[in-house]
Amino acid sequence: MQTFTREEVAKHNNGEDLWCIIDHKVYDLTDFVDGHPGGAVVLEQVAGTDATSAFYNLHRQEVLTKYEKLCIGTIEGEKPEVVVPGIGELSPVPYAEPLWLRPQFKSPYFKDSHRKLQRKVREFVETHVKPEAQEKERDGTYISQELIDRMASEDLLAMRLGPGKHLHGKNLMGVVKGEEFDYLHDMIQAQEFVRSNARGFQDGNMAGMMISLTAVLQWMPESELKTRVVKEVLSGQKKMCLAITEAFAGSDVAGLRTTAELTPDGKHYIVRGTKKWITNGMFCDYFVTGCRTAKGFTVLLIPRQEGVETKLIKTSYSTTAGTAFVEYNNVKVPVENMLGQEHKGFIVIMSNFNHERFMMCCGVIRMSRTVVEECLKWCNQRIVFGKKLIEQPAIRQKLAKMISHVEANQAWLESIAYQMSNMSYAQQSKHLGGPIGLLKSHATRSAHEIADEAVNIFGGRGITQSGMGKVVEQFHRTYKFDAILGGTEEILADLGVRQAMKDFPKCML
Repeated sequence: MQTFTREEVAKHNNGEDLWCIIDHKVYDLTDFVDGHPGGAVVLEQVAGTDATSAFYNLHRQEVLTKYEKLCIGTIEGEKPEVVVPGIGELSPVPYAEPLWLRPQFKSPYFKDSHRKLQRKVREFVETHVKPEAQEKERDGTYISQELIDRMASEDLLAMRLGPGKHLHGKNLMGVVKGEEFDYLHDMIQAQEFVRSNARGFQDGNMAGMMISLTAVLQWMPESELKTRVVKEVLSGQKKMCLAITEAFAGSDVAGLRTTAELTPDGKHYIVRGTKKWITNGMFCDYFVTGCRTAKGFTVLLIPRQEGVETKLIKTSYSTTAGTAFVEYNNVKVPVENMLGQEHKGFIVIMSNFNHERFMMCCGVIRMSRTVVEECLKWCNQRIVFGKKLIEQPAIRQKLAKMISHVEANQAWLESIAYQMSNMSYAQQSKHLGGPIGLLKSHATRSAHEIADEAVNIFGGRGITQSGMGKVVEQFHRTYKFDAILGGTEEILADLGVRQAMKDFPKCML
């Protein structure tokens, strides 16, 4: 690249010949004037000058990366000062990473394998997932088979189900033995995938599989059918979702109206009813479905077939999630497709919620942290009333509140992940339903506070779907998904207290 003096740059100072300086680099914007989203006037105002302050008052570094071909050289004797993290690297912004990842801090929970997996998954997400996530979030189309195949080849689909025998014998991303994969590793992969910053695609990226195949693995008897289905789904050949919620029953699972009636020969169930807000339902091949039977509830694995119809539901986030209304019109299902025992499916449904809610906690806490990072970056570069936003005491109070919420929730999350890593599935079901419910309830209340403060900090940009505030706008528009899906805040808070009271001493204290 060439070098120029500031005097040379100053000669190119009009719309027909327009250069400027940003972070000690020289940009020729002559041919970009007409294509500038903000119009030609804005560029003409900085023609021939050092536009560093003006640029960073309006844009992030990613804009320069996008238009790097416009850079023609550097200023003689000067070096760029802006730090640009590479693929997979940690953010240098304070509180942008959890404490355990910051080099100056220690943690009793995490080992070398956790740190290596974090780096590998971050590199994968930034290289392969984030570009597609941003594209699909915009156009609403579903996840590509190419990305699904790539994740399957790296065992990332299998990892998203949490620890278990399905991982044994595998060398996960070359850094973790499948037998050693614990819920802290699980938390790490979940939080790294969230960094694609696309809430609809976050669910569209096989979230349905994550909350349904776990039930198949845990509750379906060993059989040729189970082996085949698990192999199909983990290889990415087939897709699966969880179909519990109905228009009649959300958090009130006992209110399900979809029925499964046994045929006279006892070989099949005839399923009739509807499900609503089913994540990935539009493109799934299998539906793990909660049904009402003669003496209780039964959970069935229902393949897409004649009588199964899905219709797209448009929600606050992108249609890339494939959220569906599902209708079962006298669908014939073999009794071999049952999970758990007949009429005892309620335990199948409820115990499966723990991992789903744990994953949702991972997601909303990580996304809350990303919003804090966005706010810190914005406050450090936005100039108002002649000084940076960060110099305003009122703004620092908002940031302190947001940081405190994120750090407290992350610490609680790591504690629960550690407990999960040292409990059996049955122990988790007995002891952790309440704590996980309380954490999810609190984390989404925190998200409410963080989203509110972040929009106020960003102003108009915080309600604009493009530009500097796009991450904040999306978070403010979509954080309620985590407050509703998997059980509402009020229901889960109540669950936490009720479960605690079961162990209350049988005496007056």
